[in-house]
Amino acid sequence: MKDQVWLVTGSSTGFGRKLVEELIAQGIKVVATARKVETLDTLPSTSETKILKLKLDVTNHDDVTNVVSKAINYFGHLDVLVNNAGYGYAGAIEESDENAVREMFETNFWGVSDMTRAVLPYFREQKAGRILNITSIGGLVGVPTFGYYNATKFAVEGFANALSQEVKPLGIQITNVEPGPFRTDWAGRSMTGSVHAIADYETTAHAQREMTNQRSGQQDGSPELAAKAMVKLAQLDEQPLHFVAGINAYERATNALEGTLSEFKKFKADATHLNYGDEDYWQ
Repeated sequence: MKDQVWLVTGSSTGFGRKLVEELIAQGIKVVATARKVETLDTLPSTSETKILKLKLDVTNHDDVTNVVSKAINYFGHLDVLVNNAGYGYAGAIEESDENAVREMFETNFWGVSDMTRAVLPYFREQKAGRILNITSIGGLVGVPTFGYYNATKFAVEGFANALSQEVKPLGIQITNVEPGPFRTDWAGRSMTGSVHAIADYETTAHAQREMTNQRSGQQDGSPELAAKAMVKLAQLDEQPLHFVAGINAYERATNALEGTLSEFKKFKADATHLNYGDEDYWQ
């Protein structure tokens, strides 16, 4: 395990920070990255040969390719990519600013895509590699006020689902880590949102946004324990495609899947009589 080399995006705060601290504590080599590399100065001290701190903006393609190249040149190989960099956006769909939403997509989705594509040639060459995408319960379940954020995470889920099937025969495994509420900066400093409010959304999007703001800093989920779970995931012989992180996420995900299955079954008769030869069913 200690021979692994990890690359973690968004290492300055939240899950990324706690994961890097856990890797350091376990003596695992890690490339810690942040848009402002000085934010990594306060990481626990360790042997310089165990950690490499690099500037990385995942929306900048040159940054992405340079970081991957430097990581491999420094440590000699790369084994685990953690796509963690990202942020939230709150606001009803109709209220949301399209430019701000597009910027979020650049980080939350296209940043994941670019980082992943950058490591795949190395992983294919060594016939091994692990990828952990920190998505969200919001990548499985839609929530009022987070519709566009949900869209970025649903996009990552679909991207990783297809990619996992493409690369599994090549020795590359992917897990989408889907946290519920954890005590990070996601709902605080890292959150942006609409400034234009429409009164008709007061009891849906606005109420959800206010509840999320009030709970920020008081969530039950421990990012320190989530970091331990992520390290364990990358040691498994067979990684799961999905890892719902936290009891809140587990309950919401299973309830949503059960509800979806019930809905499918309710309309099964109509849905399964749409082939040529089924014309009599619709008479």
